[in-house]
Amino acid sequence: MKRICVLLCILLFACAKPPFKDQFESDKPWIEQLTQLPAYPDTTNLMEFDAGVVSSNHYLIDTTSINIGEDGVIRFTLVVKSSTGALNVSYEGIRCATSERKLYALGRDDKTWIQPRTPEWQKIELVQQFNAQRELAKNIFCPHRQIVTSTEDAIQALKAGIHRTIYR
Repeated sequence: MKRICVLLCILLFACAKPPFKDQFESDKPWIEQLTQLPAYPDTTNLMEFDAGVVSSNHYLIDTTSINIGEDGVIRFTLVVKSSTGALNVSYEGIRCATSERKLYALGRDDKTWIQPRTPEWQKIELVQQFNAQRELAKNIFCPHRQIVTSTEDAIQALKAGIHRTIYR
């Protein structure tokens, strides 16, 4: 009878312990960090990259705005210059692990930022107009869905047109 009681106690303690997998950090919910807008881009800090689309537009990143967050999001200012000289300026983020993009702010002609109507995460692959973001995510900022290790790493990939770990 004593053995049965000991066995039941052991079984009871074994059932009370949470499963081992719940102790891993990857099971914790993702929390987006607060974002601070950078200074409006200065043309001397813009670096052009090939967005891989057949277009007369020029795609540029403000290298001083690149921010690699602890939340796994790389944030940057994107400037799209049309063939007529019109500029579209935006501050965006790419979450490498999920291949999503978020628009944080839009640039205005008076060199200030405004909040977009719907600042929410969107799958890059599902929106046809995200050609530049797709190129940045796939070949420059998020090689193999892993965020670049530093701002310098991101700038080197921009200069080269592809991250050093990707082979075409």
